[in-house]
This record gives sequence, structure tokens and C-alpha cells, in this order.
Amino acid sequence: MNTKFASYRSPWDSEELESFRASVRRFFETEVVPHAEKWEQQQYVDRSVWKKAGELGMLCVSVPEEDGGHGGSFLHEAVIIEEQVRAGDTSFGVVLANMGVPIFLHAATPEQRRHWIPRLTSGESVFAFALSEPGAGSDAKAIRTTARRDGDDYVLDGSKTFISNGYNGDVVLVAARTSNHEDPSKGISLFIVDTNGLAGYSVGRILKKVGQKGQDTAELFFDNVRVPAANLVGGEEGRGFVQLMNGLRTERVVLGLIGVAAAERAISLTTDHVKARKVFGKTLWDLQNTRFKLAEAQTQTYVARLFIDHCIQLVMEDRLERTHAAMCKWWNTELQNKVIDECLQLHGGYGYMVEYPIARMWTDARIQRIYGGATEIQKEIIARAM
Repeated sequence: MNTKFASYRSPWDSEELESFRASVRRFFETEVVPHAEKWEQQQYVDRSVWKKAGELGMLCVSVPEEDGGHGGSFLHEAVIIEEQVRAGDTSFGVVLANMGVPIFLHAATPEQRRHWIPRLTSGESVFAFALSEPGAGSDAKAIRTTARRDGDDYVLDGSKTFISNGYNGDVVLVAARTSNHEDPSKGISLFIVDTNGLAGYSVGRILKKVGQKGQDTAELFFDNVRVPAANLVGGEEGRGFVQLMNGLRTERVVLGLIGVAAAERAISLTTDHVKARKVFGKTLWDLQNTRFKLAEAQTQTYVARLFIDHCIQLVMEDRLERTHAAMCKWWNTELQNKVIDECLQLHGGYGYMVEYPIARMWTDARIQRIYGGATEIQKEIIARAM
């Protein structure tokens, strides 16, 4: 199944990336797709899949080799994203981990990078990014988890929720408040935490979600947790919010790319379905309404593809602005939901059956308009720059 237009090739694509794509595609087909039902039932993926991804070179793929990564680029990340969507998987949190690692990478000291990155690259450890709290989702400035200096340690207290890879994660990047600065953004710092056997740290329940049911989204609790002062990312207090915002720009392009790739897949699946499905002595494709609906979806998705490819090139040129990222995220994820909903409708009753991929795509897509900064937040960012 080709999810893009047959005549279109992204300008950033290359023969080297296509070779990488082939190996990534085999990985998802052999190591991920066969376990989908099991992972959805247990609500987390097996740790072994992280080691296999590490062996293939899919973890920390865009991290420089001197820092313990594979020396690739954001384009390699884009390939992984597209192939995961193509496989119909939303359980394995490789993309979520690869999105968070660069935030740590660009903020960390050389010593911190050399210490932590190799174990994430190999799959020995699993990365989780602990930002969201019960009272602070899209508003990162409102976090209440605290970190106070005590001798050679910091003591963390608070809770986090909606944390992707929260159950499997054992290297956790934690945003915490280190001061009550009058500007809330200047009182936030980041800490890198090894949670293995860590006193006072606990993982709460794996949260039951509407979609993405195999992805281990969990609550995390910090009760008088002591971490070495050396774990303060970058070695300077109060820099956390700036470090976060720099990383969130690229994250929003990632979510926009997921949106476009999912819309492309939905159109491909639906076109195959309506050309085979008989109704009133004809195929659904023979009905003008069906053709017009898919023509609209195809056109809108093609425009979104051109836009996301432009944003990817801006990332590569280090020219991506905050407003670009906001536009990319809200527009493409809203389009994703709209296209998939239209495609489900064209499946009729079959579209509501979970054994049909379009049904799972429909439930999995809804979170895209919320996490990474809700649609309304993205519009506010754009409006403030006008």
C-alpha cells in the first residue's frame, strides 16, 4: 500500500533514506505488528522491542555519534514516523522517545550527554519525558513539582500525569520548579533521573485511554526523591522553560507529520474499500458522492503534505520558527481527524468495527488535537505573532 501520491516524492528524500526506510519497514512488520493485540491488552509494549530497535539503529538516530547516537538527522526520524504510521502502530513509543531526547541533548552538558545517551541508543534504558501534571497540561509554566537543593542533591516532590513511556521508562527527564521567581517561566529547571531502585519514586496506574491503547501512558510520583546535583540538565537553574520551548518546536512538526501520514493512509485504505464494496448493484466508488468526498480529502492532504515537507526542510536548515511549528501542528492534526472521520463514514458499519484499521485510526487520532499543545494553544501562539 502506497500512502503517498504515486507521482510525488518528498524533496528531502534520498536513496540512503530509502534504504533506511526498508529496514525500518521490516522492523515494524516483523517486530511490532504481530504483537499489536497483546500490547493493547496489557497496555504497554514488551521491553525486548526496545533492545531490538536499538540493535537496528532506530533509537537516538539523529543524535551525533560523539554524543553516543547514530549521527543521522531529523530526516531519519521522519522516515521512522512515516513507517510507524504506515504499519498502523501507535503502541511502540519510539517516536515519543526520539522527540524528547533532543530536548535533553541540546540542553545537557557534554558530560551528561556522554553518560546518558549511549544507554538510550542501545535500548538498555527507555526514555520518558515528565512534563504534564494534573493541573498543568498545555500551560507548562503552571507546573508545581518542586526541586530544592540539599547539599549535593536536589529533592524532588510532586506528581506527573499523561506521561508517555511512563511504565517502561527508567531514564526520565523531569521538569520541576526550583524557585518562585515572579516570572513563572524562569523558575523551571530540568533534571535527568535514573529511576531504577530510586527511593521515593513510584509509577502509578497505566491510564486507560480512548485510543493508542498499547502505549504505556502513566502517572509518576516523586516523594522526597533525591537526585545528584549533577543531574541538573545544563548545570544551571531556571533554564528549563527555554530548553523546553526550543524542543517543542520540532515536536510539533513531528505531530504534524504523523497527521499527514495518517490522513494519507486513511485515504489509501478507504479507496481500496470503496472500489471493492458493493451497494445497490454498484461499487461505492461508482457513487459520485464517494468520489467527491475522496477527491476533497486527497486534495486537502496533498496541500498538507507540501506544507509538512516545507516545515521539515526548515527544521533541517534550523530556520523553523515558533509560528511555523504552531501552524503545522494544529492544521495537520485537525485535518487528520477530519479526513479519517470522512473515511470511516465511507466504510459504513464496517468502519465502526475495531477489526477494521480505520476504526482504530479514528480513536487513535483524537489525541493529536490535544497533546503537544492543544489546537487552541497553537492558534494563540500564531495570533500573538501577528
